[in-house]
Order: sequence, then C-alpha cells, then structure tokens
Amino acid sequence: MLGLTEKNNKTEQTYKTGLSNARAQELLYKFGANKLVKSKKQSSVIMFINQFKNILVIILLVSTVISIFLGEIYDAVTIILIVLINAILGFIQEYRTEKTLEALENMTSPTAKVYRDGVLAEIPAEDIVPDDVFEIEAGDRVPCDGIILSAKSLFSDESILTGEAVPVEKYANHNSDRTDCLNLPNIAYMGTIITKGNAMCRAVSTGMSTQMGKVSGMLEDIKEELTPLQKKLDELGKIVAIICIVICVIVFLAGVIRGEPVFDMLMTGITIAIAAIPEGLPATVTIALALAVGRMLKRNALVHKLHSVETLGCASVICSDKTGTITENKMLVTKIATLENEFDVTGSGYKISGEIQHNNTKLNTEKYPAISELLNCAVLCNNAQITKYKTNGIRDFHTSISRREWVTVGDPTEIALLVAAAKASKTIKNLENEFIRIDEIPFDSETKCMKVIVENKSGERICYAKGALDVIINQCNYAYSQNGVVQLNQNIKNRILKKNFELGSSALRVLGFARKTMYSYDNQQSCEEMTFIGIMAMLDPPRAEAKRAIKICEKANIKTVMITGDHKVTACAIAKQAGIMKENSIAITGDELSSMSDEKLDSIIEEVSVFARVNPADKLRIVRAFKKKSHIVAMTGDGVNDAPAIKEADIGVSMGISGTDVTKQAADVILLDDNFATLVSAVEQGRTIYSNIRKFMQYWRGYHYVFRNNYGNANGAVAYANSACKSGDGWPASRCPGA
Repeated sequence: MLGLTEKNNKTEQTYKTGLSNARAQELLYKFGANKLVKSKKQSSVIMFINQFKNILVIILLVSTVISIFLGEIYDAVTIILIVLINAILGFIQEYRTEKTLEALENMTSPTAKVYRDGVLAEIPAEDIVPDDVFEIEAGDRVPCDGIILSAKSLFSDESILTGEAVPVEKYANHNSDRTDCLNLPNIAYMGTIITKGNAMCRAVSTGMSTQMGKVSGMLEDIKEELTPLQKKLDELGKIVAIICIVICVIVFLAGVIRGEPVFDMLMTGITIAIAAIPEGLPATVTIALALAVGRMLKRNALVHKLHSVETLGCASVICSDKTGTITENKMLVTKIATLENEFDVTGSGYKISGEIQHNNTKLNTEKYPAISELLNCAVLCNNAQITKYKTNGIRDFHTSISRREWVTVGDPTEIALLVAAAKASKTIKNLENEFIRIDEIPFDSETKCMKVIVENKSGERICYAKGALDVIINQCNYAYSQNGVVQLNQNIKNRILKKNFELGSSALRVLGFARKTMYSYDNQQSCEEMTFIGIMAMLDPPRAEAKRAIKICEKANIKTVMITGDHKVTACAIAKQAGIMKENSIAITGDELSSMSDEKLDSIIEEVSVFARVNPADKLRIVRAFKKKSHIVAMTGDGVNDAPAIKEADIGVSMGISGTDVTKQAADVILLDDNFATLVSAVEQGRTIYSNIRKFMQYWRGYHYVFRNNYGNANGAVAYANSACKSGDGWPASRCPGA
C-alpha cells in the first residue's frame, strides 16, 4: 500500500511540473487563444437599411414618392410612419439577436490556475493551451475542456451544456481515449461550474475545439429565416406589384386609345394603381401583433420578435426540454418503504401542502417507529436547508408566504429529504437542537454514501448513513421492523433489492438509510455492522399544469416531443406520466441517433416522442428533420446546449428563470415562469392573432378581386374613375383625369 501511495505522489508531482513557458508559447501560436471566435458583426446602419429590403415596403416607398408628387402629403406622411415603425421594430429585434454570442463569451472563465515550469500561477484563461495542467476547486468555472488527472469528491454543474440541474460526479481516468463528447465522467468541460471538491486536470481542448466552442460554431452557422406570415406578406407584395403594373398599363393604354391626353392617362393609371396598394396592411399587422405581445406578457410569455407571435399560432410540433419545463426541476420524494410497509408522499415541488400517507390515510409516526427513525436519519444526515435565515448553526423553519413553498438551500436530493420530513410534521429545528453533530464522512465516488455521527443530550452517540441502496445494505447486519430489530438475512435482503428494482424501473432514484448506536467513535470503521431502516425514492415529477397543456396540444393536432440529456428510462417514465409517450411512440437515444442516416431519421421522425441522452448537435438535427417534413417547429430549452436548436427552430423558446443568457438571446419568446402550460397558452394567442391577420388579408384580396372583375377591363376602369369623380364619391380630386 505504501508503495502505491509513493507511486501516486510521484505521478502527481510529475503533473505539477506542467509545461515550460517556451513550450506554452509555441502551443499558443499553433492552436490560438483559448476563447470563442467572434463573428464579423454587421454595422447598425446596414442592419437598419436591410429592414427596407421587402417588396411590400418598396412598393409603399414608391407610393409615398408618387403621393408627394400628386400633392397627397397626408397619405405620404401616413405611409412613411408605417414603414418607419416596421423598420424600427425589425431593427430592434435583429440587434437583440446579435447579442447571443456576446452572452456566450461571458460564460467562459476569465482566469485559470496553471502549472508552468513547476510553479502554480494564475494566468488569463485565454492563454491556456492543450497539455497545460490546471487546478479547479469548488466555485471555479472550468477554463477549458480537461481530462481529470486526480480528483477529490468532485462534482460539476453541467446544466449549461446538458440541461440537467443536478451536479454530476466526476472522477479521474486519464487513460481514457474518449475526450471529444459530452457526458463523460472524466472530463471537466469549459464553462461548467465546480460545485464540490477539487481536481487537477490536463487541457485537451481549447477555444473553438471545446464543447462550448462547438456550440458557438453552430450558433454562427444558423441563418435567420422568414416566418410563415413574412413569407405570405412577401408573396402578397409580389402580387400587389404585378396588379399595380397591370392596372397602370391597362388604364394608360385604354385612355390613349380613346384619345385622352397621354400625360393625364399616365397619371390616372398611376393613381388607380396606388389605390390598389394596401397601405393599411403593415399597420394592421404591426398593431395586431403588438396587442398580442401585451396579452402574452400578462400570461408570463415575453416576446422578443414581433412576428414570433403569429409563428406560434402556426406551430405543429413542440420540442420541449424535460427538466424545469415539463417537470418542476425540483426533486420530490414520492415513495418511502420500510421492511413491512410502503408509504406515498403527496404534494408537488417544495409546496407546503402535501403529506405522507399509508393506505390513503395521513401518517401517524407513532404507529410506525421505523419510518420515524428513517425521517430522523434523513434530517440529521443532511447538509441542505429549508430556511431563510441561519442562526447559531440551526436551520430555522421559515416559509415563503407568497408562494406557500419552503425556502430551500442546498443539494436538490437532500432538499427533497428535508421536505419529506417536513410533510410528516418532523420539527427539524427541534431535531437539530436535540442532536449535536460530532463528525461527518462525506459522500464520495468510492463509498457512495454519507455518514454523520451525532450525540444526543443523554450522551448517546449514533451513526446515521444514507447512500446507494446496494452499498448501504451491504454494511448492515440488522434491520428495523414493526416488532423491533431483526437479523438481516438473505431473504430480507432479496425483498429489499426487489423493491429497489421496482422503484428504479419507474425512473425513481432510490436511497437507502441505516443507523448504528455507538459506545465509542475512534475511526470510520466503527460505523459498520449497521441496522437498515428503509428507503426513499424520488424523482423530478411532471408539472400538473404541463399534463393539462399537453392534452390541449393533442386536441389541437400539435405534437409534443421531449428532448432531454437525461437517461432513456427516466425520460420515458416522465414522458408517459406527462402524456407525451403513447403506446405506439418511439424513444431514441443520442447514440442511436448518431448511427442513424438522415433518410432513416426522416422516415421515423413523426413517430418519435422522446429523444434521450442527446447533445447540442443532435438537437439541431432533430429540429431540422421536423422542418424537412414541413412542420412549424417550436423548441424550448434553458441551457447553452439548447441555444443552437432554439435559434434554428421556427420559434425558439427560452426559460426565464433557469435559462442562461445565451439561450434567452437566441430565443424568440421567453417563458417568465418556466412553465410548459404558458407556452401552450401563448400558442393559443398566436393562433387567434394569425387567424385575425389572415381574415384581414382575405378581406383585402376579396375586395380587390371584386374590383378587378368589375372594373378590370380598360373601359370599365376609366368609366369607374370618371363616374367617381363626377359623383364625388370619396375619390380624391387630385386623382381625377385632367386634374
């Protein structure tokens, strides 16, 4: 053992030598700075001028010039105001979009602790190069993608890349040859945050070669597309242009043939053509969309781009992230089991309402001593808090009155245990007053459990443990039962493991709990031969309102698809509970997707309801596959990994609470409450406004269809103009022949 320790120390000392400054400069020249490449930005002036590159807008501008020439100043000013308003709104939205990559750059680390010539130095993160050895610890943002050489209780928050809020355990494995993909446990990724522990890493990818850099590259490659309404308005503009030219030519030729003055007939033709231009259409569209934006904001949907309102109304597929959108992003204990009994935990999230039930009856802990001790273990073997304030190291039991939820701080799993205890009326403050923590053996990747030693007022010391069930049960020789402590034989073990398998198959995360009364505490080994208490099973459950919203989508012929970085089993279980996955639905993992040709994906895409364990490139491919099937796709998400797909989708939707700045900048709509039901409500608003705009366009088309049929021939057009001038029937005098 001593020899192995010496070998490890020697290896670590070798790593600490790091690169020489000269070698680092060579590599910096070869690979470039460790930063995300900024795309060439368009000037604000060019961006504003581009707002006028629209056929309908060009026609309106030409109409303005002619109106001024004809003396119709009022009409000209009105048209100019409409065009300017549209241009300004378009400019604002496009300018916001340009900020996406700037937000991404802000998520990179400013400095890094790197070994150079055997000395640990803090350098600008952009100077780090491949093969640099750097250190990270709790609170640090990882400066580049690095393979972990050594680690101690290392956990990383990778939500910006994977979308999963629970910190991921990391461990050293520098012999692995896989370094270029996500979800690897031995890689620390650029931009992620270390939540616990420390590590020494070797840089394997920097700058645009990192996973964050690949996301940045995907964002740059995605071009903005016209919305369905913009496409229809463009088509309408072409039709209007043709109508104007045809009317002008017909009227002009007809008048000349009849012997009218050439100039007079030219002006008459132009006047009638201008009358056919729908000057009010842009204003009608803009006002209708602006009013819809206001209504959506009242329903917690903030619209970035005005035309996104009507695109929502056209949506036929909604690709939704799981965590925080369909689910609550809050771990919740739903099942508790002791040796003889099973209990249900009601309520959702961290809401104060909810209780522990046995056979649909509220739990009385006095009747079940085992569960009472299980809850004691859950509270005392725990570092989370449900509190607003911390006084003398005691967690005070305050609540958020406005939302009627527990105020929580800490690891999501441990918070779930405290909330479950609170639902059983366990007074956490009293428990912590009664017991004093003597020692803690923290959770790590090897032991897969956490232990604490506490002492009560009588001087009795107890070791409480929680962790992976298979680990906990192997450290137990006894078990709690209704009749007291019994020997833990193989039959009882098999029964417990069977229950663990049942709960795990339902995508529940299972923890085992144990205790031991101690007469002395000399070392960690004295916390063995424990007594098994029971298990708790938890998950991030679907929102109740999300279930209702998914049903509404189904009735409206909108397909809901779940895209998540979570495991396939968990994703499918949540999808079934939420109503997304039906009997004939298909679930595909990222690995299966990678091995699938585009043709194969196109053939099955409409049957797939769940995509699990996918990376940013997969999400982009999924959105494009649905678009190839002529679907209008809405994509929701919150992490950096979602940004490319959100930007590519016809309508990108970001979460307002959990969403990163990058995702918000790439999105067209932001859900201020992170709720899927809010998105469905916004779709309803979009359908209403899209229907109203279409009615207006159909009315205008119908009006001009009648006009063309009645007065479309040369004689009819001239006769109509002459009769209108004589009768004074609203026809401007300046547009009459000979004026």
